[in-house]
Amino acid sequence: MDEDALRSLLDAVGDGSVPPGEAADRLRRLPYADIGFARVDHHRRLRTGLPEAVYGPGKTADECVAIVGELLDGGDGPVILTRADDAQRDAVLAAHPGGTSTGRRHHLVTWRPAPPRSATVVVASAGTADRPVADECAAALTALGLPPVRLADVGVAGLHRLLPEVERLATADAVVVVAGMEGALASVVGGLTGAPVVAVPTSVGYGASLEGVTALLAMLASCSPGVVAVGIDNGFGAACAVVRLLAPVAARA
Repeated sequence: MDEDALRSLLDAVGDGSVPPGEAADRLRRLPYADIGFARVDHHRRLRTGLPEAVYGPGKTADECVAIVGELLDGGDGPVILTRADDAQRDAVLAAHPGGTSTGRRHHLVTWRPAPPRSATVVVASAGTADRPVADECAAALTALGLPPVRLADVGVAGLHRLLPEVERLATADAVVVVAGMEGALASVVGGLTGAPVVAVPTSVGYGASLEGVTALLAMLASCSPGVVAVGIDNGFGAACAVVRLLAPVAARA
């Protein structure tokens, strides 16, 4: 439940279209629902603007089904399952039809995407090998109401591939840069746009890339001031960061 949904419920009680007892039943699910093995946070979107997401690793397929079902029943906003394996994805889509699955290396499954906002978000990925992380970020952004513009394979090894997109970067409201190897693309993009830049290091690269550590340190030490970085391969976290950054923009729209 978010603030708009709560206001609508209170208005409905006020005009008599929702009986007080029914409203009490709905509010009883706040701030969380205890389903035995998990306490599902229905209050999170109201507190932070972001719904609780279901993290697949470490959970059984049946647990994913149950948590997703509780989120779907307990509100009307986006529901997101991240890093699902094939068995988890298949089980939740069978139990809860209507979801959309994205991803090759791991799956991000979404239901009830938020209405698109007017902000322009760009997701730029350095190489084709970075695409799974960029896909996760783009799918999460779409579910949260910010379907992005994608710029693929624009890494610094062929900088001329990025230059035709300079105007698009300059007019964006936020940019996510997904890059492995030495992670230099984040600094380049940070010098081309005044928009917030969220950098995502990936575990792509040869020996000295240290499974993403080199890219992460390069992004943290960027000479482009104001570039911020999330954890290695964390496309979902980057999407959430953008939603938080653009919340004041959405409030003024």
